[in-house]
Amino acid sequence: MVKIGDIELGEFPLLLAPMEDVSDPPFRALCKKHGADMMYTEFISVEGLIRDATKSVQKLDIYDYERPVGIQIFGANLDSMERAAEIVEEAQPEVLDINFGCPVKKVVCKMAGAGILQDIPRMVALTEAIVKKSNLPVTVKTRLGWDDNTKYIVEVAERLQDVGIQALSIHGRTRKQMYKGEADWTLMGKIKENPRMHIPIFGNGDINTPQKAKEYKERYGVDGIMIGRASIGYPWIFNEIKHFLATGEELAPPSILERVDAARQHLQHSLEWKGPKLGVLEMRRHYSSYFRGLPGVKEYRSRLVTNMDTDYLFGVLNEIEERYASFVY
Repeated sequence: MVKIGDIELGEFPLLLAPMEDVSDPPFRALCKKHGADMMYTEFISVEGLIRDATKSVQKLDIYDYERPVGIQIFGANLDSMERAAEIVEEAQPEVLDINFGCPVKKVVCKMAGAGILQDIPRMVALTEAIVKKSNLPVTVKTRLGWDDNTKYIVEVAERLQDVGIQALSIHGRTRKQMYKGEADWTLMGKIKENPRMHIPIFGNGDINTPQKAKEYKERYGVDGIMIGRASIGYPWIFNEIKHFLATGEELAPPSILERVDAARQHLQHSLEWKGPKLGVLEMRRHYSSYFRGLPGVKEYRSRLVTNMDTDYLFGVLNEIEERYASFVY
């Protein structure tokens, strides 16, 4: 049984990765429905939280149906991080997660996210302070290192464990790689071979099929897998992986009816949570993935991403359902 503190996650948990403008409550609801074992919020700026910025505070919204859930924060200033940790605790998640992996320039230039990989002692000291400050289990998400010459993750994992984190998620790329090239899980395997390590190690990066999940589980010995981009517009990936690990058999891909129904639910929840403007705009990134591979779907997708009228959008989804009702993936 894999546990974060006292939180039981099953024998080989599948986690939804924190993704900016993606892993919000409407999307998390679908991932939970289709087999994700643990959720992480979008990453939240600690400076935004302590200044009560609307967008940052809204990201604290969590719901009982999605538990267990971790709230992820990022920042570089110790005082701000500690104050944000107090705010996160009030939201009552199961876990407080620190983002040391975001490679985006506007985050990195402030020595937050993956930026702190340039200063490992600072990374460890900041983590230790948050562990001491928070009553929640603290976890970390990070990368292999800043670049190919600084892949210190095997040592970093041990040092972070020693200051009290309860689990570590590792994206198999350096900051310099951003999201290019192939994720390398080799060093995650090295961490699992370290007899001093006892906290769960979750692998992240390029897991997009049940077969690859099984291969990496067996090859690198990780305690679970965190899935990000492969779940966008395809929340079924979680149950597909679980079924394949349990039986060695592939589940049939979701039908058109299931895809349209998921898109419909996603849009409805987005409207309820974000309102009519943002709810429409932030759904646009998902349609291509929901309907990938449908012949002639470009026309419908174009209409979905250029219109703001919600009744019209639901109408387009109904048209897709009718036109492709007999299509088989």
